[in-house]
Amino acid sequence: MHTKKIIGVVVGVICFILILIINPFVTVSAGQRGVVLNWGAFNGRILDPGLHMRMPIAQSVVKMDVQTQKLEIAASEAYSHDLQNVKIHSVVNYNLDPKEVGLIYQQYGLDVESRILYPNLEAAVKQTVAKYSAEELLSKRGEVATEIELAFRQAIPHAFLVTKYALVNEAFSDAFEAAIEQKQIAQQNAEKANNDLKRIKIEAEQRVSQATAEAEAIKIQAQAIQQQGGASYVNLKAVEKWDGHLPAQMIPGGALPFLNLQTQGLR
Repeated sequence: MHTKKIIGVVVGVICFILILIINPFVTVSAGQRGVVLNWGAFNGRILDPGLHMRMPIAQSVVKMDVQTQKLEIAASEAYSHDLQNVKIHSVVNYNLDPKEVGLIYQQYGLDVESRILYPNLEAAVKQTVAKYSAEELLSKRGEVATEIELAFRQAIPHAFLVTKYALVNEAFSDAFEAAIEQKQIAQQNAEKANNDLKRIKIEAEQRVSQATAEAEAIKIQAQAIQQQGGASYVNLKAVEKWDGHLPAQMIPGGALPFLNLQTQGLR
């Protein structure tokens, strides 16, 4: 009886070990899908997140990530329409269509980025950059980025879902960068010169207006002299400037200034 118990325990341990070895259970985590393979071939079955049973030995499960992933190419070399060398820094957010992971694995395996995504993104960048001059790549960045994304979407299989493409940066040769800088300086100098010219013109117009006003005032004063008599006008100007004090010394027999004018006024 004791021997049978020992045998039973040994058999149970062996069975447990075999279960652990062959493991008929498989767990698919959130953000994953399980591709079921029968003797290494996709059988059309895809497992959602959770605990599942499989046929030991005959079946295996490949887990594939369906969460959003980032594909980045720091320097895609391309030539602009005017043959300027440019390096484009691109970032793409994408994910695998959960319903198509079996087809993706069957056709491309697990290394989808190097086999499908990288080469097609490089091609989309080169194809798009070649349509624009170097200066247009700077002035039309949004348009260029949109066209690269569209070309990339059209090039890859529909099972790859592109969330967003970003044109992070573009880098040109040192000579071109220097030429752009010189052009910007020239434009700034031209703008400054234009503003100075406008300022000078405005100041000249102001001086003309001031001179015209002074000439008009002189004309009015001249007319007043002619109409009222020259002597009266001169006396009037003298009165305006007189401080009210008589001279300290007067010439005997001389007439007091303005006296006749004031006396006539009193009469």
